[in-house]
This record gives sequence, structure tokens and C-alpha cells, in this order.
Amino acid sequence: MRKLYFILFFCVAFISVKAQTPLSYYLPQNVSYNAKIPTPQLVLGFNVGDQHVSHDQVVMYMTALDQASDRITLTEYGKTYENRRMLLLTITSPENHKNLEQIRTQHVALSDPSKSANINVDNMPIVVWQGFSVHGNEPSGVNASIAVAYYLAAAEGSEVDEMLKNSVILFDPAINPDGIQRFSTWVNANKSNTLVTDPNSREFAEPWPGSRTNHYWFDLNRDWLPLQHNESKGRLTQFHYWKPNILTDHHEQGTNATFFFQPGVPSRTNPLTPKINQELTAKIGTYHAAELDKIGSLYFTKENYDDFYYGKGSTYPDVNGAVGILFEQASSRGHAQESDNGILRFPFTVKNQVTTAFSTLKAAQGMRVEMLKFQKDFYKGALDIAKTDPIKGYVFGSADNKAVSYHLLDILKRHQIKVYQLAKNSSLSGKNFEQEAAYVVPADQTQYTTIKAIFAKQTKFQDSLFYDISAWTFPLAFNIKYAEVASTAGLIGEEIQTAKFPEGKMMGTASNYAYIFEWTEFYAPKLLNELLKKGLLAKVASKPFTMAIDGKQKTFENGTIMIPAGNQSLNANEVYSLISTAAKTTGITVYPVGTGITEGINLGSSNFRVVAQPKTLMLTGNGVNANDAGESWHLLDQRFDMPPVLVEQTDINRISLEKYNVMIMADGRYLGITASGIEEIKRFVRAGGTLIAMGDANRWVSANGIADIKYKMIKNNDSTAFRNYDTQQEVARAQSIPGAIFNSRVDKTHPIAYGITTAEIPLFREGTGMFEKPKNPFITPVAYTSKPLLAGYISPANEKLLRGSAAVITNGFGRGRVISFSDNPNFRAFWFGTSKLFMNAIFFGQTIGGNGGGEEEVD
Repeated sequence: MRKLYFILFFCVAFISVKAQTPLSYYLPQNVSYNAKIPTPQLVLGFNVGDQHVSHDQVVMYMTALDQASDRITLTEYGKTYENRRMLLLTITSPENHKNLEQIRTQHVALSDPSKSANINVDNMPIVVWQGFSVHGNEPSGVNASIAVAYYLAAAEGSEVDEMLKNSVILFDPAINPDGIQRFSTWVNANKSNTLVTDPNSREFAEPWPGSRTNHYWFDLNRDWLPLQHNESKGRLTQFHYWKPNILTDHHEQGTNATFFFQPGVPSRTNPLTPKINQELTAKIGTYHAAELDKIGSLYFTKENYDDFYYGKGSTYPDVNGAVGILFEQASSRGHAQESDNGILRFPFTVKNQVTTAFSTLKAAQGMRVEMLKFQKDFYKGALDIAKTDPIKGYVFGSADNKAVSYHLLDILKRHQIKVYQLAKNSSLSGKNFEQEAAYVVPADQTQYTTIKAIFAKQTKFQDSLFYDISAWTFPLAFNIKYAEVASTAGLIGEEIQTAKFPEGKMMGTASNYAYIFEWTEFYAPKLLNELLKKGLLAKVASKPFTMAIDGKQKTFENGTIMIPAGNQSLNANEVYSLISTAAKTTGITVYPVGTGITEGINLGSSNFRVVAQPKTLMLTGNGVNANDAGESWHLLDQRFDMPPVLVEQTDINRISLEKYNVMIMADGRYLGITASGIEEIKRFVRAGGTLIAMGDANRWVSANGIADIKYKMIKNNDSTAFRNYDTQQEVARAQSIPGAIFNSRVDKTHPIAYGITTAEIPLFREGTGMFEKPKNPFITPVAYTSKPLLAGYISPANEKLLRGSAAVITNGFGRGRVISFSDNPNFRAFWFGTSKLFMNAIFFGQTIGGNGGGEEEVD
């Protein structure tokens, strides 16, 4: 330890950073500190708030505290995509550390009614989770974590001793390491010695895509329920390992705001959240108000923000026997910036976060027994409600898409939900479920409320405004066969302990003729791409056929892939080995066949079209919706091992597109593309390329004569109606679509719908840009039904407009195709159902011919 302090002292001796903000500015007064605990300045070389702490500095300081303090145990719970460490500090008294596993075990037992009845909570410690800066460019949180951690490690006296005795604090100092590193680098690099407060300064204008998000440009604060990212999976494991009573989530908002703490807008609380949760939230809020009053900080509550979507850090606890608290601090976005409330200085934003971190701990002490009893009662109450729910469980699973079943099963298990194998083949709600490919989720279990949050479909709401999306029903997002059941009697088989990815297989020995596999499985594109990368010739069936497999007739639908065994770049044994290995890891069943004779099209038919290996480019840069672009990037890179080439839209005029055959334009504005760039894109499509446009990218495509897309317009039928001035924002937002789920009909014979086994498919949309249905009936493979709403909110006027509108349009342009999605098919990485449509556009856009793609250029 002495060696560590000597090294730190030696390093600091040569750092000449002028101290501007003393640590005492943030911390409680009249408190002594243990001199053996290193201060932030000793380790980092600067005081908290003097500059923005980078993630590597957070790790360095938290590691130093862990080494120096017997109050702290540091756990690494994962790595980010950029290989940064994700840390959780367990902070409590030294005495509690000696019995930590016993404390944890007893605490977790509160969530199990079979164990909790006889537990006396009067002397139990409360468990508090404090998380900072899930958004990388909301830096006051992560910088506050440095000061708070120092206090918890070093403060001395009876008050802190009592607090540590009665608390276990789970401390996540930097929720989004990759974004935090990006942002701190930018603002520190653009800081002047004499601070510039002009909002026009480069310091406050970080480049696209910004630092709010993680590596793939995802908002991690929307991933607590879907669990699609490393950061979220690791964090949720720790959450359920302890099951905290209070979780705080430190954010930032606009520069001209003040400070927000929950509760949010009462009418926008999710009905699954018990009323007492909001009462406790409001009671905790009185502690925040008292401490902010002391330092003269302005604040507000019960406005703007809500507790509806359970995928956020501040709402997920609400369905897990805890209270989630959102903090929103006005952001300086740098070191100091002019605002409506005067110059907003970074140290002040940090101070507010520190203050409410401490007020949370005070509330936890004052409400300790109350919060522990609430947790105990929550889970018992959940079982009581489950007994009165007419839905007693859910059955899901499809034999022809086991990978998607696996992904849903994996999510459920991570949420501590009990899932069972279906006990027998069953027909439920008119759907047939096969025993080995289907699962049962009984409602009667302690995670009942989380189960409802995942499976429920809500279409009626007290309020028409939402801070986030209004629907996220998982089986609809996955487009997976499922049924609500009124009884699970006779359905429950063996409990599933761990989700296991399905293993694919070759159904026979090597063939001298051909190999075929169906396109229904989610990872079929990955298998096909692996084969194309190795130079194999592959073809896709545009019509169905039937042939004998193991003595039984089997029908293969449109989209079936055929790989000839002969005339390949590899010999027969190499072809067999390659396909067998790739099939096993992708979960695909491959059939070796010895003849081309079939019922329907034969294997040598021209109705088998050659599939080219996708060589994909995606436009990025200012104006592009970074979330939507990142979702496409993540899908292609993480799911299918075929990352797109990311190109700034302003560079499109200086590069040749000849090496690519697919271009992706995510939702956004493309004003950076010059006239020469427009002509280059036209040449690309005209020569046979596939252009995939999503959302508002279609307005650009249409305006530049590359596709013919017309939009529906809502009519203002009450322009003369009297409206109060103070309702204009509510009226405008009520006409938006905050994110809801709608039904659509699918033309399963169209290449865009290959592998879709149902006549209808749920779509997610969150915008009002609705396509008119084209006159050509063959270029709309997906369109909304006459009664489209499945879950979520839409105004009656918008729903009427949406009915029958086109969801996907395929226009021809020269020898190429423009495939237009009215919304984002890859939303938040868990819309596995419509990601299939997107992958079909990439692989099969080139195969669309005749009237199904149009043959004339629109210009």
C-alpha cells in the first residue's frame, strides 16, 4: 500500500493542473476524512469538476479506493464492445463485509414469499443501487460518482458509520463506459484555459453520432428489458443477485432546464406499477427537496418525465419490488455555458448530483424498514394478483424458428422468470405447438409483474402522451407463435435452467447433387453468407417445391436455398464439411438431396435465382438517425458477421460504389450529399444495386427521383376549434405515434417476405410518415391491415390514416431496386420479426423482377 501511495504522489508531483473547485464544495460540512484514503486530486491530478473525468480515470480511482478502504469491494461485471471494464462497488461497513453473503441471501429471500413470511426486517440493512451516466454526454453523474465514492470510503463519524451499518450500497460509477470516454475526450480537447460560455462554441457541439450512446449507437437506458447488449446483461445479473430496494439513475437534460426528480407525470405511470410505489417515490422526493433547498437549487417534479416504459433504469425496478428514481440535471455539456438561468458551470451540475446521491442515502435510512416491508409485500402481492388474472400463463415457440425462441427464452431467464418445456404437443388458441420446440411461462410465480410487462398488450390509456414508447410486447416483436392460456394444467414439463442455442445439423451424408435449407430460421442469412464468402454458388427458390426427405414428402417454400454440390470452387468433401460446420453453429437443418426431380419447380429451374454475396455500404453522418443506423450496424455485425462499410454521406461523391451491391440509408436527412453524390447513387442503383431506405430517408430518395414514394397527409378538420394556449404541446404530441405495434398483411411469395410463415406480421412504428399504397399492386409486399392496432397508442385520426397504407414498397430503377421501409425494422435490436424483412432486402433485393419491382426508372 505504501508503494501505491508513493507512486501516486510521484506522479502527481509532476502534474500542474490548477485546482479551482475544492472537494469541500460538494461534500457535507464538518466531516473529518480518513487520511489513508486517497482524494480524487491525489490519484487523478485534478479536482472533481475542473475537467471531465474519462472512463479509464474512473477505473483508476475506483481501484485505488478498493485497495485503500475496507468499506469497498470492487467487482468487474462485464466488458463493453470496446473492451472497457464495467465496475460495481459494494460499499458497506467492514462488519457487514464480513457477513456479506449472509446479508445478501437473507435480503434476496424477501422476494420469495415461500421464505419471507418469517423474516423480521427491523434490523436488516437496506440495499441501494446508485448508477451514474448511462448517457455518455450527460457527464455530471459520472463525475459526481468520484466525489460520492470518496465520501463513502473516507468520511468519519457516527453518522456515516450508522449509515454504512444499515446499508449495502451497490455503486455503478460509469454505466456507459464507451460513451463516457468519447465525450470526455471531446470536451477536454476543446476546453479553453479561460472558459468560453458561448453556446456556439465547438466545445458544446460534439460530432455525429455524439456520445449519448454505446459503441453501436444504442441508448442503453432503453435496454433494461430487451437486454441486447453486454452492458445491460452484466448489470442485470448484478441487479438480481442483490435485488435492491432503491435504484437511482443520474441523467442530464437541456441546458435551460433546472433539476428533476421523480415521481413523474402521475397519469403516465404504467398500470402494472403498484400505487404504493409512487407514494414511496414521492416520500423519497421530500428528502431530495430538503437537500436541494439547502443549497438553493431550483427543481421540479411530476412534469415531462414518466414511469411507463419498463426498459429504463428508473422504471425497471418498479416491476421488481423496488423504487426507481430518475434524476435529470440541466447540462452544461462542457465546462460552463450560458443558459436561461445564468451561466451554468460544470461543478454546479456535479454538486446537484452529489447532493441527491446523499439525499437518497438519507431517505434510505429514514425509510429503511418501510422499503424492506414494501419489497416483501410486493412479491406476495404479485402472487395474489396472479391468482385473480384470467391469463394463467403463456406458451410460445416455433419449430421452424428455434433461434428466435432461444432469444426470447434467454431474455426471460435473465429476468429470473421460470420457464418450462411444453409437456406435450398441444393445440392452443387455434395454434399447434410442438413439445420439443415450445415453452410455458406460468403466471403464478414471483416475477409475475415482469412477465406481464413482457407479454401484455395494452391499447387503452389514461394519458395520450409518452416520454418513450407505448408498446413493446415481446412475442409480437419476435413474430413468434404464442398463446395466452386460461390454465397451464397438463402443459408444464421440465423446468428450463439455462437457455441453449439450438444446434443445427446435416440430415445425411455427403451429396453429389445438392444441399437445400429453408429460410425460416433467423440465422439462415448467416449460414448463406458464410457459404458465399467461401465462393460457393447458391440459389434461392422463387416458387415452392416438394420432394422426398427420408421417405416422406416435404414441401419447401419460397426462399429455400439450394447449393449445387458440383461445379463449385471447392471439392465435394470440402463443400460438405463447410456446410455441415456452418449449419451446426447457426442452428440450421440442411438436407442433402440426390436428385433434382421434385413436385413443383425442379432444382435446375430458372425459378431458382442466383444470390450474390452482399457487399454492403451504409451512409452515416450529420442528419442521419444514429440510433436507427446503429441498429442496422449491430444487426449485421453482431448477428450475422457481415458488417457494413460505414461511409459519411458527405464522402459519397468522392468514392466509387462499384465494389458494393447494397446501400443502406437509415432514417434521417441527407443534405450532405452533393449533386455529384446523387448522380453516383443513381448510377449505383441503375447498374443493379439495391438501395434500402428507412423512414425519412425515403423523402430524400423520392425527392431525388430514385423512387416514387407518396405520403399520406392528415387533415385538420377542426382548424376553427377553440384551444387553450397552454394545451398546444399536449395536442401536438397526442397526434404523434410514440411507438406502437400494428398488424400488417404479408405477401409470402415476394422476396422481401421469404421465410415468413404467417399471412400477417406485427410491425413497430413511431412516426407519422405513412406511405400511400402504389397503384402497382405487385410492389407492396407488406401493408397495414384494416384494423392495424395490436398494442400501444395511436390517435383515432392517425389510425384511420394508417389503415391499408404501405409498410414496404419495392421500386425499380434501371436494373436495380429501391426497397423502402416506412419505419425502422430493426428497432432496439429485439424486433427479430421484422429484421427478417430487412435481411431479405439485403440478400434478395437483386432477385425482385417483373412487376414486383417495377422496370422503369421513376425519373
